[in-house]
Amino acid sequence: MTPDTDTSIKPIWHQTTAAAYIGPFVAFLVSLTIIQQIGSDDPSAAWWLKYPEHWGYPLQAILCLGLLTFWRKHYPRFSWEGSGLAVLMGMVGIAIWLLPPWIHAQTGLGENGPIHWLKWLGFRTRLDGFNPYQFGDNTSPLLFGAILFFRFLRLVIAVSLVEEIFWRGFLMPLLSDPDGDWKSRPINQSTTKALLLTSVAFGLAHLGPDFAVALVYGTLTGWVTLKTGNLWAAVLMHAVSNLCLGLFILGTHWWGLW
Repeated sequence: MTPDTDTSIKPIWHQTTAAAYIGPFVAFLVSLTIIQQIGSDDPSAAWWLKYPEHWGYPLQAILCLGLLTFWRKHYPRFSWEGSGLAVLMGMVGIAIWLLPPWIHAQTGLGENGPIHWLKWLGFRTRLDGFNPYQFGDNTSPLLFGAILFFRFLRLVIAVSLVEEIFWRGFLMPLLSDPDGDWKSRPINQSTTKALLLTSVAFGLAHLGPDFAVALVYGTLTGWVTLKTGNLWAAVLMHAVSNLCLGLFILGTHWWGLW
């Protein structure tokens, strides 16, 4: 006789908590690399090759949100604990992030100006990047609305969830006790060393003109996580920051900031 098979058993990669915290982040990085590699500078290339982010970013957001939904049972129960602090620090954090390019625009410090080396700290012009007006003034309101919707879906929702679940939800507890059970460790018991190491890693992930401000921002987000003991406070902080960032970019057309 053939033994009964339990068809309800899911694959190990669905059951493993580490996969739930790492998988969406890896998917985000891999898909971003693919989108960047597909791009073409050839003026005669089709629009989907010249501007791959216009279709790639929506697919990336859907992919990551799908994975987060797939693994949702592995994440902490949602809580509004510390939401006030998260909103406040989200606005403070993005103000710090935007300070270098704003000072550069007002004073000329940094790139092509006095104290030239400040450009490595973000004191530079940031005009080139994802432009929702890329297709000209004849873009239909429906298409333009869809472009903005998916751009903000990715920026505010997908990025905030993917990054905070990985950085503050996985890496910081893991570094607090590499030989222990990171899943069972209360998030507000993460060590200062782990917070700082995670912030450095977060900064390196934004290596370039944003490294210094990312280092500061990562430290603030880690502090909010420790203070509130709530991973969702870190996600909310990141979402508020990115919403403010997106609105700032739409107002200034500094497309290089996102």
